[in-house]
Amino acid sequence: MAKVPQLARYYLELPPLGERTRQRVTARLMPFLMLVYLFAYIDRANISIAKLKMQGDLGFDDSLIGFGAGIFFVGYFILEVPSTLIVERWSARKLLSLIMIVWGFVAVLCGFIQTRQQFCLLRFLLGAAESGFFPGVIVYLSHWYRSEDRARAKTYFMVTQPLAIVLGFAVSRWILETVHWQGLASWRWVFILEGIPPIFLGLFSFFYLTDRPADAHWLSQEEQSWLSSALADEAREREAAGRISIMAALRHPYTLLLILIYFFIVSGNQGLIFFLPSVVDEMKQMSVTTRTVMTMLPYVLGIFTIMLGGFSAQRTGERRWHTALPMLFCGAMLVLAIFAGDHTAWVLSFFILAAGTSQAYLPAFWTLPSSYLGKSAAATAVGLINSFGSLGGFVGPYAFGYLRTATGGWRSGLWALSGCCFLSGLLALAIRGRSKLQL
Repeated sequence: MAKVPQLARYYLELPPLGERTRQRVTARLMPFLMLVYLFAYIDRANISIAKLKMQGDLGFDDSLIGFGAGIFFVGYFILEVPSTLIVERWSARKLLSLIMIVWGFVAVLCGFIQTRQQFCLLRFLLGAAESGFFPGVIVYLSHWYRSEDRARAKTYFMVTQPLAIVLGFAVSRWILETVHWQGLASWRWVFILEGIPPIFLGLFSFFYLTDRPADAHWLSQEEQSWLSSALADEAREREAAGRISIMAALRHPYTLLLILIYFFIVSGNQGLIFFLPSVVDEMKQMSVTTRTVMTMLPYVLGIFTIMLGGFSAQRTGERRWHTALPMLFCGAMLVLAIFAGDHTAWVLSFFILAAGTSQAYLPAFWTLPSSYLGKSAAATAVGLINSFGSLGGFVGPYAFGYLRTATGGWRSGLWALSGCCFLSGLLALAIRGRSKLQL
């Protein structure tokens, strides 16, 4: 008799009550959490648009902008793990609400920057304020979804990233070109107007979100009991399997390799996100509208490449090449953009293809820890990979900005980003076999 795949068995065995409960939880939580994550990504990346006029007003060079864009991830790194622990031990609803309100206020304060010190401090504080949101949501989802369902829920967030960039670039550029209220420069309104919604969303979430299924008045008693029981069974299985310490996971070669892969991925990706609008904005032969569309197109494409990559990885069960190929392709397109020189149409085409595939690694990459480390080690490893790897968000933008200031051109920075992409792809191919970390 043919063996039924695990995913197929899962859907066959899920009772009608379980399917109905999952759908109600998804309809209640995911649209709201995706909306909040969209604003989180907009508030961290809108510096890439605001800088187009901010630099002239304040006299900031690209090296400082790159440093400020990147120091966000230092604050993110420092407080990410503590925030995750607080979510687990306190109240996810209360902490997520507080995080939204605080980051909203910090984002608004960015609209009143006057000095270099204020710029760097507020970018650091914004990263620290946002640090607990994404990992906090991942922990929060574990209170509502079984492990089989959490993979699908995480995919929603993966698609939110390029969607946030598309919408953020469009809205930020519109504010930059049209809003000059109360005598304030338009770039200041980019930060102020995009920082206000998270404050209200934080207040709303305090009343809208629910900590645990037992408290969910929007589920029937039968649905509450089924979900609570399913999650309790899963928790007992995790306890029986035991926990892997942080140091044990960190000593494992695959954890270190995945940290390096993610570090170089984030370095290339964040450098591209923060400086692509500046590169395109120098193509003055195009109208402002055309330049805005050109910075959005790569991430429209990115929505489809993420979905295609996820579907292909799930269908084939292959992970290494689905992580490596997008990054190798992105690096190759950046190299071709450099060699295209002054041929605007070719440069734009290569930029669109590079940025459009730069996030297609997401669905496959985040299944690698559990595939190669085993479930007990994967939970610890994922936190380490995300924390240490996210420091690439400092290195990429800062290196690009520094090279831009030092050389007066974009080519050196693009070589650095392409190198990060190639390194991440080659390191992904270095993963061989399966080596589960044992207790």
